[in-house]
This record gives sequence, structure tokens and C-alpha cells, in this order.
Amino acid sequence: MKVLVINAGSSSVKYHLYLMPEAEVLAHGFVERIGEKTSELSHFCHGNTYTVPAKVGNVGKAMELILQTLVDKEVGILQQISEISAVGHRVVHGGEEFTGSVVIDENVIASIDKFADLAPLHNPPNLAGIRAAQSHLPNIKQVACFDTAFHATIPKVAYMYALPYELYEKYGIRRYGFHGISHRYVARRAAALMGKGKYDINAITCHLGNGCSITAVKNGHSIDTSMGLTPLEGVPMGTRSGDLDPAILFYLEEKGYDVKTLKSLCNKQSGLLGLSGVSNDMRELEKLASKGHERAELAIDVFCYRIKKYIGAYAAILDTVDAVVFTGGIGENSVFMREKICNAVTQIGVKLDLAANKDAIAKEAEINTKDSQVKVFVIPTNEQAAIANDTYELAKGRTSVLCGSL
Repeated sequence: MKVLVINAGSSSVKYHLYLMPEAEVLAHGFVERIGEKTSELSHFCHGNTYTVPAKVGNVGKAMELILQTLVDKEVGILQQISEISAVGHRVVHGGEEFTGSVVIDENVIASIDKFADLAPLHNPPNLAGIRAAQSHLPNIKQVACFDTAFHATIPKVAYMYALPYELYEKYGIRRYGFHGISHRYVARRAAALMGKGKYDINAITCHLGNGCSITAVKNGHSIDTSMGLTPLEGVPMGTRSGDLDPAILFYLEEKGYDVKTLKSLCNKQSGLLGLSGVSNDMRELEKLASKGHERAELAIDVFCYRIKKYIGAYAAILDTVDAVVFTGGIGENSVFMREKICNAVTQIGVKLDLAANKDAIAKEAEINTKDSQVKVFVIPTNEQAAIANDTYELAKGRTSVLCGSL
């Protein structure tokens, strides 16, 4: 069975074509700079890279270009589009309605649209990708895989905010969490690497990239996570502030900042960029810090300190920790940050093997010493493979795939 996985954003659409159940990637690529004067499709197939310049005005046109490329006689992999048996879509916010991946119907679409208020930068383009795929592939199953679904097992004591209860009842204000597809994938891989069942592991999974989140996984289930109602809460990120005193916003409003400006400040001007004043890219900050750039050093120190606090808090609620897992662009590639973080949490039983850590760049590896009480893994995330697997299961006839079932 051939399964197409789509991750549609506001300015790009990523795609992977899988042969299932082997999980073999037949082709993959992305369309970027959607809506700009110079859009481009990058297509990877048969070990080669093909670049297709094109003016792509919206997600629908991007989907059309992707399908044309997949059946192109020179660079494609398919004889005809009908070879695709199912399409899996990443959807960021599923609210409380979706505790797993589901076959898309009009009710699901209505719910995705309803939750757009909670993820305005993500759900609308996700939905545009679904509509475009339905238009071009009308007779096959479309599946929605939600970033929030893995966190559906978080208990009420962890997801409720100490606000008037009617705000939860009326508006659904609570912690939802994100990066769930990634956290689920790396937690399952860590269990497999330890020879454990997927429900037999307690882990702290650290998805560290331009967006960052930490999750406490107990017996294979998410029981707490750092992101909240939106992806703004938690540890500092590339341009997002993470946790802050909400009264700061009230104070700035009194100083003349309007809501639009405050949203931009917290989401696009803060985090590593705001602290350093120069970059949201950890690679650049590490270079600058090595040369004595004080604010780059500060950004790195704050980032590490906040992650340490979350790991310590999650170790407390898990009681025992089997593994700490690093994933995401920073987690998979930054030898320096993994060492700095691990050296900050030795009290939970972590001992880092410096040589193993240095060798573990963008590849799956165990980086703890033999006498470490807690395993430490680098596991490159593979959200598209997780989506392909859920989509395959649903295409075979299952009506839903609960967050804990795979």
C-alpha cells in the first residue's frame, strides 16, 4: 500500500510517499515560499534531488504540483495517482475531541476548523491541505493525525489552569500540549531500544528545536507536558518566550502595547532571539558564545536552566525515570547543549558518555555511561513515519487509532 503523508503549513507543504507496511520512503520533498514571487519544489527520489521552480499561490496549488511531480515521467515514482491508497495529514490542534488519529469526514473537518482559534497559524493551512487532497484524490481515505492527541492522557490535575472553572467549560481553556506525534514516536523507540514494552517505560522526552517542549511519559503515556493551551508556554524557544508572569503583558498594555504587538513580541521576538539580540539559531549562538558574546551566553544559559527545571519537575512526578530522550533539531545535533543539560541533571542519575555524545549527531544513539542509572538517548524524530503508520492502520479498516495504541 502506498501512503502519502502531508504536512501543510502557511508557507510550505512537506510530503513523504511511503510503501507500507515496510515503511519504505519512495519519495519525499517540500514546496516552500508559497504565496511569494519565487516558490520552489524540492523533490527527492531514486537517490537524486530535483528542483522545480514554480509560482505557487496557495496550499491547493502546492498539492497539485506535488501530485504532478510524483507521476512525472522523468522524476516521478508513480505511474498514476490512483496508486496512492491513503493520505495522512498532520493537524496541530484537535482539542479534547480527538484522542487519536481518525478518518476524516465533514464532522472532523468542522472540528479542525473550530479549533483554528487555538492554533491560528497551523489549523487553517492543515485544513487547506486536507481540502486540496480531497479535491485531487476524492475516492481514497484521508486521515488526520493530531499533535495534541498523545497528550490526551494527561490527568486533569495537570491540564487545568487555576482560573475560574467556567473558562474551561465555556472556552476549553486548559493545557493541551503539542509535538505529540514526535513525543510518542521517540518514547516508543526508547522503549524498544531498552527491550521494554511500549507501556513499560518512564521517560522524559525533550523535543528541542526552534519550537521546544518537554514531556513526562509514565508507563508509555503522556502525563504532563510543557506547552499549554498554545505552543507558547514552556521552555524558551527560538522566538517564543515560554513561561512568563502574565502580569508582564498587563504592564506592557498600560505602557501602550496593543494585543497584536504583544502577540508578536511573545511569539516572534522573544526566546533565544530576544535574549541574545542576534539570532534564534542555536548553532549561531554556540559560535558566538565560544567567542565571548555575553548575550549569546545568556540565551544558552537561560535555555538550559529552564530545561533543567522541567526535567527535575518531571522526574519528581514520575518517581522513577528510565530514560531521557533528546530529539528535534537542537536535541539531535547539538553535542554542546546535550552535555550542558545532562551535566545539570546528574541528581536524577544521569551520567553522560562524552565520547558517545560527541559521536551522536543526527543519528540514533545511547549516550550514557555504563553505570548511569538513567539511559540517555538521541533519537531523530520521525513524525511522518508515525503518521504513515496510523494512516495505514486506518486505511485497512480501523475507525480510529488511539494515542496509546501504537
